[in-house]
Amino acid sequence: MTIARVTEISATSPNSFDDAAKQGIERASKTLRGIKSAWIKDQNVMVEDGKITKFKVNLSVTFVLDD
Repeated sequence: MTIARVTEISATSPNSFDDAAKQGIERASKTLRGIKSAWIKDQNVMVEDGKITKFKVNLSVTFVLDD
């Protein structure tokens, strides 16, 4: 039997939403083993002086628990 857990993380990138998601998964994989999927729950941008400075994603990451 496989048991999984879901945790939420946030990640930012100055380049794009895709890059923010990639950075978030790469960082999460350093401490979470068995990542199987991620769902982008929300995305938004940070703005300064009328310009986008960062892209932010909120991810739900699913990983399998060790036996």
